[in-house]
Amino acid sequence: MEKKKEIGKGAGSEGLKILAASDIHGDTDLVKKLAEQAEKENVDLVVLCGDLTLGEMSTENLIGPFAKRHKKVLLIPGNHETVATADFLAELYEPEARNIHGYSVKYKDVGIFGAGGATNVGPQPPIDEDEMYDLLKKGFDKIRYLKKKIMVTHIHPTDTKMEKLSRFVPGSEAVKKAVERFKPDILLCGHVHEAEGLEEKIGKTRVINVGRKGKIINI
Repeated sequence: MEKKKEIGKGAGSEGLKILAASDIHGDTDLVKKLAEQAEKENVDLVVLCGDLTLGEMSTENLIGPFAKRHKKVLLIPGNHETVATADFLAELYEPEARNIHGYSVKYKDVGIFGAGGATNVGPQPPIDEDEMYDLLKKGFDKIRYLKKKIMVTHIHPTDTKMEKLSRFVPGSEAVKKAVERFKPDILLCGHVHEAEGLEEKIGKTRVINVGRKGKIINI
């Protein structure tokens, strides 16, 4: 079932304010702080870029604190949880939460699409590079008509500063290819903990490693 939908009320030209975070790894105290920040900053959306769990040891209190504050949550799986687990977390809190792995949504005239997982490292089985690209293209195709676009992945692109900050976590060629071809305004990602908060550019696309502590993005 296609998940390209408009979420929230109205679609105007006003700006979109996002709190994005990644690599929470089951830290419920961190989730509580992020939820409090989302409420204080009055964000429109919370975007979680994967690795919500630590090897799927626990899925409790990862989305609920946001939903209780009536915050919309978009999420994707990382390399620590399966797509099924990401679906489970989203379905628990529908319509407040949605898994956009291979899908897209529209909010305030901004298209947001994504794909989770990693192409090179576990603990979950790696996703094939071709599959990663196909999932991103599937999501992008549904919102390509929109002027503003945000791409969401867990893994970072190849040939970036983020890649150089890790000795054992190379980037994804598929993610880089998607950025170069689809030209989103912003790519939100995580995966490399050492690159938290790092921002760089591929062409005109802002590539942001949002990190555990979260980052406010305005578009």
